[in-house]
Amino acid sequence: MPRLTSEQQQAIAARVRYYRDLGVYDFYRRGEASAESQITLESASEPIAAAAAEETMPKKQSPAPQKDLIAAGSLIAPEKREAALRAIREEIGDCKRCPLAFAGRHTIVFGEGDPNARLMFVGEGPGADEDMQGRPFVGRAGQLLNNMITAMGLEREQVYIANIVKCRPPQNRTPEPEEANTCTQFLFQQIGVIRPEILVALGATAATYLLGGKASLSSLRGRIHQARGSKLIVTYHPAYLLRDPRQKKEAWADLQMAMAELGLKAPKRSSAE
Repeated sequence: MPRLTSEQQQAIAARVRYYRDLGVYDFYRRGEASAESQITLESASEPIAAAAAEETMPKKQSPAPQKDLIAAGSLIAPEKREAALRAIREEIGDCKRCPLAFAGRHTIVFGEGDPNARLMFVGEGPGADEDMQGRPFVGRAGQLLNNMITAMGLEREQVYIANIVKCRPPQNRTPEPEEANTCTQFLFQQIGVIRPEILVALGATAATYLLGGKASLSSLRGRIHQARGSKLIVTYHPAYLLRDPRQKKEAWADLQMAMAELGLKAPKRSSAE
């Protein structure tokens, strides 16, 4: 068997960790299921075997880390939320947990904004500008989102902005389920820290993973959902609005629902353009 390159080893290790998270530990050669044909993690390479073994070894009992408290729904005091978000970012590290890590990404785009924001926007994933700058929504779609936020009578610094995945998918394609399901664990931790009153899902992909099921955007818009302990409103992604400006009026109606829930009044000359 040819020796694997370092990049191949990392890719296989990431896939092994992904399947371990799903509860799959045994691997078989295609078309065979006998004990003799079972492929153990040791049959790959020593670095992969060591990493996989460390992942599956029972851990010593210790005080629950920050991430477990967040996942359990514990409330984080407002003055500690910024530090809690930093802890999540440190946990992510130079992430190699899904194939997006090996698909040409430059920067992990964690998210940014007020740790105590009442309003949080969630998009699909970083684009080229975001990938280079390490910040969400900084390209043309980001400029439109900034205008939408201003039209609501807010500033960008008063909200929190993140995405379903934190690495740019190649050619800005829709994230694969494996990628999105791997990455949303960190998004959900962010939401658990911030505890926004209102979540706004920007586009169908964000709505799918926040609600835990797929449905058409038209069937989800116009009403308030519940997700991750917050009220959720679904609207169009700013990139879609750039392609079809006729839908800006509908998007503004969605944002007005969020404003009503937050008790906000729009400036006299309000526009999402």
